Amino acid sequence: MMDIHAILRQLPHRYPFLLVDKVLELESNVRIKAIKNVTFNEPYFMGHFPGRPVMPGVLILEALAQAAGLLAFDAMGKVPDENNIYYFVGIDGARFKRPVEPGDQLLLAITIDRVRGGIWKFKGLASVGDEVACEAELMCTMRSVGS
Repeated sequence: MMDIHAILRQLPHRYPFLLVDKVLELESNVRIKAIKNVTFNEPYFMGHFPGRPVMPGVLILEALAQAAGLLAFDAMGKVPDENNIYYFVGIDGARFKRPVEPGDQLLLAITIDRVRGGIWKFKGLASVGDEVACEAELMCTMRSVGS
């Protein structure tokens, strides 16, 4: 398990863009399960959509990518620093099955599919309760940004 303090040490994201609140399970080099608590206070709900707030799909994908980053950092035994950054470089097969609304708890389940040439490929599934909200294949890589 990883609480918010440990997540803040592993991910460079900060409010309002940190989209992982807690890690429930982490099997090194295999899989991670994390949570994003979706609250009405999220800044995007004011405009997406007034009267019927829905979490934007791109932010669900970003939450999955952040969970994937935690899994990859653990597998590499690294944390991001001023010389390296972990980029979201691709997505395939993204499908949205159900809207995510304020009050939902988004379960983020990521498994490593493969690692080749510095590119990590993950299978991601975001769900609310027993219902799938989003599924996608994500690709990420770490790059040196220099000083």
